[in-house]
Amino acid sequence: MCVIIIKQSGKTVPQEVAKTSAKINPHGLGVIWLDTFDVTYHKSADYKVLDTDRPFIAHFRFATVGAINKDNTHPFRCGNNKQEWLMMNGTIKALGNHKQSDSRILADSLGRIARHKWKRELERYDCRFVTINTHCRTFQIYNKELWVQKDGVWYSKDNVIQDNLVAVYGTLKKDYSNYYSYLTNSKYIGKGETKDKYPLVISGLPYLIESKGQGHHVEVDVFKVSSSKLIDLDRLEGHPNWYRRKQIDIKLIDGKVLSCWIYFNIRERAVGVSHKSYVQKPDQWSWYNTLDEMESTRSYGKFTEHELNLLEIKEDDCEECEFDIENEKPICVNCFHDLEHDAFANYHCSGCDEWFTESDVLRFQHWD
Repeated sequence: MCVIIIKQSGKTVPQEVAKTSAKINPHGLGVIWLDTFDVTYHKSADYKVLDTDRPFIAHFRFATVGAINKDNTHPFRCGNNKQEWLMMNGTIKALGNHKQSDSRILADSLGRIARHKWKRELERYDCRFVTINTHCRTFQIYNKELWVQKDGVWYSKDNVIQDNLVAVYGTLKKDYSNYYSYLTNSKYIGKGETKDKYPLVISGLPYLIESKGQGHHVEVDVFKVSSSKLIDLDRLEGHPNWYRRKQIDIKLIDGKVLSCWIYFNIRERAVGVSHKSYVQKPDQWSWYNTLDEMESTRSYGKFTEHELNLLEIKEDDCEECEFDIENEKPICVNCFHDLEHDAFANYHCSGCDEWFTESDVLRFQHWD
């Protein structure tokens, strides 16, 4: 997690981007102001300090290693070099502890290395870095190929730039099962419906057929997502081979019409009853109890081999299926790796590098 934002004079960081950065990374904001090279520290919720014409380098922190406090808020002095500072986006395994973050320890170690060796040292890691010299009034970006640039502003990750509109009609709808895996950090725009009629078929899972003019004005939820999140959704939906993502007009409940991406199933036909809306019960996280039931549905191809194996477990295979958050390791709902607790209130998956809150974990661990 974390994000570094570098804005020069004459450029703008939209307040929506700053707000999203604070929401995703709530554990501290550090700023080096590039007109004076002063360093200031803030709460992430104080993101409005970035609503300015002043040039800056800002770091929003999401705590992965180390306590949540000002001492672990970026930037960090590089050892005893009072004029050299480090910001980092990423995690270095086996570095840091419950008190000190890996970034803080790395900054300390840089202070003991000759300055001309910093580039080689930092580019050993699959992380994004920026170092700042407040005396010379210069800064340097490392692993630049991992960064993204938008309207002249540099971002260490694109997950805070949410400029893709997506309309969802199934398990990705707000507060439905896949929403918690994929869209909790995306901006929810609101409810709406397809401007044109389409067949929505529900056969275990819902799928939309691109037969314009047939069926209903299908009810959807609209989100703004980042480009990387759009890739995640493509992977979930099997785009372009199982579902195909296309842009269509969506009419919001306030009457506004937006052009949004939506996923059409290209393997199925509009057979049977068409529906206006898909509704998932609050406790309906898994829709199938047996492999035979899944094989009888035509949405079968959306499931991974691991998910199919899980469905072969019969109810009598375990007497207690409820998850005990204190005594058992939770499992990632995306890739089924074990989740590791960070000693605060979050869980990390080393398999897909996703983060979950304790409430997310408790919600996801009910399979039946």
